[in-house]
Amino acid sequence: MDGIEHTVVRVQAGEVESFALIVEAYQKPIYGYCCRLLGSRTEAEDAVQDILVKAYQHIGTYRPIASFSSWLYKIAYHHCLSLIRKRQRHLKIMALFQPDPPAESPEQLMDRYIFNEHLSLALLKLKMDERNLLVLRIFEEQSFPEIAEILDKNTDAVKKKYRRTITKLGKILHAHKGGTEWWGNEALLKRK
Repeated sequence: MDGIEHTVVRVQAGEVESFALIVEAYQKPIYGYCCRLLGSRTEAEDAVQDILVKAYQHIGTYRPIASFSSWLYKIAYHHCLSLIRKRQRHLKIMALFQPDPPAESPEQLMDRYIFNEHLSLALLKLKMDERNLLVLRIFEEQSFPEIAEILDKNTDAVKKKYRRTITKLGKILHAHKGGTEWWGNEALLKRK
């Protein structure tokens, strides 16, 4: 049993102060994951707090059938998916009352420069499940079995979808001028 799994067992046994070790280990990685899925640092900061609270509230339901990391990323994925759906509903409602799109706030402009524009635009052209798959595999460096656990899918199905998604992303990027500059290394596009 690794350190995190042991810490989880201690928290489940009532040592609630040990949850701080889990927060310390996962706050940054989950924040990065949420940033990439949500495209907003502010939303990601709020999401991380909500995700960690949910993890604490439901830690009693965790069983070491899968890794704790996979369990936590699954919570993060569903939370971000819910936020994106709410955002889309809100934008549809706002569009009814606001014919012109609002100007970007200074924070949105900063986010656009922090996250590479070519990558951000390409990722936005992918479906949510495709974008999530790429973020988990490339940026979060999750293994295919871990991703399969997070998404409740078969490992072979995840590998096939990953290959198709990488091909689709490659086509989108090559359609833009300077297609792979954002990665700086085309080998990552081919990462299996």
